[in-house]
Amino acid sequence: MANRPRPTRPPPLVPKPGQVKVVQALYKYDAQQPDELSFDEGDTLYILDMSDSNWWKAKCGKRAGLIPSNYVSEHTESIDYPLHEAAKRGNMDFMSECIANRVSVNGLDKAGSTPLHWAAHGGHMECLKSLLEVGNCEVDVKNKLGDTPLHSAAWKNHAEAVQMLLSFGAHPNIRNNDGKLPVELTKDPQTAALLKEAAGLTSDRYREGYVDDEDSD
Repeated sequence: MANRPRPTRPPPLVPKPGQVKVVQALYKYDAQQPDELSFDEGDTLYILDMSDSNWWKAKCGKRAGLIPSNYVSEHTESIDYPLHEAAKRGNMDFMSECIANRVSVNGLDKAGSTPLHWAAHGGHMECLKSLLEVGNCEVDVKNKLGDTPLHSAAWKNHAEAVQMLLSFGAHPNIRNNDGKLPVELTKDPQTAALLKEAAGLTSDRYREGYVDDEDSD
């Protein structure tokens, strides 16, 4: 395929610090210079620097280099929340790529949720563990509903996810915007038992008023 011409359009917006633009390649490109990056049509590209409107610095897999911007930007939209999407779908390959390419594990989507919220919500244990093992991962971020990832895991009755979050320091006594603790959102006795123990909620009144109701279903 013949080389496509350099684009002649106004410079695009530069991503905010700590965020990486993720796009798919529209065309195959063979590097012409040592500092350029070769890629195939459909490859996922992580844009690291857009200061030059014609040539962006990008990574593809473990390789990095300059790419012609018009190979990826004419008729495609960026994946706005790539790590959130990976966590939501339990896609470990995509998640590993995102983390390796410095996509923030603490980024917020439109609901104010982090990727950890979505991994917990889906009970995707590999994704959850991968996120939690990133050194700066924040485990108690509240989204717009006031829910932490622990609330998300509890609401979906994912006992294993709850246990993992607790082991990484998640606090069970945080209330959401409705004044609810994570333990008050679950309908699973095992999940409830883990959260009650962690939160110190062991009174007979609580046990009879909550767990017994669920056992009677």
